[in-house]
Amino acid sequence: MTTFQGELLPGTRRALLHRIAVAQAEGRTPSLVAAVVRDGTTVWTGARTSVEGHAPDENVQYRIGSITKTFTAVLVLRLRDEGALALEDPLEKHLPGTGVGEATIAELLAHTGGLPAETPGPWWERSPGDLRPELADVLGDRPLLTPPGRRFHYSNPGYALLGALIEKLRGASWEEVLRREVLEPLGLRRTSVRPVAPHAGGWAVHPWADVMLPEPVEDLGRMAPAGQLWSTGGDLARFAAFLLNGDERVLRADSLREMRTPAAAHEAADVASGYAYCLGMEIRRRNGRSLVGHTGSLPGFLACLMISIEDDVAAIALANSTSGPLLFPVAADLVRIVAEAEPRIPAPWKPLREADPSLLELTGQWYWGTHAFALRLTADGLVSLGPLTGVGRRSRFRSNGDGTWTGLEGYYAGELLQAVRRSDGAVSHLDLGSFVFTRQPYDEGAPVPGGVDPEGWRGIG
Repeated sequence: MTTFQGELLPGTRRALLHRIAVAQAEGRTPSLVAAVVRDGTTVWTGARTSVEGHAPDENVQYRIGSITKTFTAVLVLRLRDEGALALEDPLEKHLPGTGVGEATIAELLAHTGGLPAETPGPWWERSPGDLRPELADVLGDRPLLTPPGRRFHYSNPGYALLGALIEKLRGASWEEVLRREVLEPLGLRRTSVRPVAPHAGGWAVHPWADVMLPEPVEDLGRMAPAGQLWSTGGDLARFAAFLLNGDERVLRADSLREMRTPAAAHEAADVASGYAYCLGMEIRRRNGRSLVGHTGSLPGFLACLMISIEDDVAAIALANSTSGPLLFPVAADLVRIVAEAEPRIPAPWKPLREADPSLLELTGQWYWGTHAFALRLTADGLVSLGPLTGVGRRSRFRSNGDGTWTGLEGYYAGELLQAVRRSDGAVSHLDLGSFVFTRQPYDEGAPVPGGVDPEGWRGIG
C-alpha cells in the first residue's frame, strides 16, 4: 500500500515551478530541468529555457558529472556483496602496481585514500581522455599527497582507479559493466557514456554580459568513472528511487544504507556546515533537513540529485551552463516544498505476525548504571534500545539468529547485544559491548563492573 496517491496539489506544483523559474532566471542558465520523486514515483517534472516556444523535457540528456561516481560506487558494492572483494582490502590486492596500493577500496570510495584532487597535465574535464591512456598518466609522479586514511580530500583520480578495479575483476570495460549491471536492470535507457539525441549543448555564460560561449565535449577516457555520464531528469528520478529503496537485481537496500552512511573524517569546516561523504554519496544539511545524494559538474553542465530519507522525497536538477545556478539549494528547496506542503502520510501501524516469547521477556526498562533505557521490539523485527527520556545513545539491532543482535547505527553500530542468563535460565543482564544493563539501577545480583557497595542505597546520615 502506498502512502501517497495521485499528483501533487496545484499549489505545490506552482511553488516548484516558481523555484526553478527563479533559479533559471537569476542563475542565467540557458535551460534548467527538474524532477521530484515521492514514494518511489516521479510526481512532478518541470523545465525553464531561454529558447522561446521550446523547453526540454525529462527525456533530454545533460551531462551529470560527478553523479557518475555514485553509479561507480554501486558497481563496487555489487562486487563486495558477491564476495569478489572486501571494502577493507588494499587496492594492491586486486590492482597491483598503481603506486597507491596501500589505500583501501573503502578509502577510495570515501575520498580518504590520500590521492590528489585532479590529474596532472591539462585539466582533464576540458581535454581529451587519450592524453591519459594509462593509470600512470592519471596519477602522475606524486600519486599520494597524504597517508591513506588520514583525511578527507576529494579525489577524481581515485574513482578512475575504482573504474579500473571494476574492469579488472569483471574482465570487461567499465561502460559495458555499467550498462549490463545497472542501467539495463533499472530501465535507465537514456543514461549513456556518450550523448544520444535529444541532448542539451553545454554553454559558458559571460559573467558580465548576457552572451554565451559553447563548451567543448570531451570523452574522458580513464577518468570516465569519475564524471563521464549523460542522463535525463526521468532516468535520474528512477535512479533516486533505487538509491532509496534498493532493487535485488542490482543492489540490496541494506547495501544502499551502507552507501548512505558517513565514512570519511572531515575537516572542521565541513562538519560545521553539515557536510559528510559516504561511499559514493554525499550528505548535506539545509534548513534542518538531512539530504543524501551527489552533485556534479563538467564544463557546460551542472547537476544535482538529493534525497530526504525521512520525507521519502527526492529531487533532481540539471542545467547546461558552466557557472549557472547553484543546484544543491534548488534541489533541496524542491524537496522542502513537497515535504512541507504535503507531508508524508505514515503507513498504517501493523503488529508483528508473531513474537518470540523469549524476546518479549527482554522488552521494557533497563538501566545502565543510573541511566534508564527502554528495549522495544518493533514490527519490522528489529530491537531498539534507547534512553527512556531525553537524549543519549540509541540504536536498532538486527537478530543474528543465535540469541544475539548486532547494532545498526550510532555508537553501537556493529556492537553485539546479548542476554546473559543465570544457571536457572532467568535473565541476569544485557551485555552490550561490555556495558551491563540491569533491571534495577546497579543491581547487586548482576556482574556490575566495579561491583556494588554491599550497604546498598542510602540517604545522607
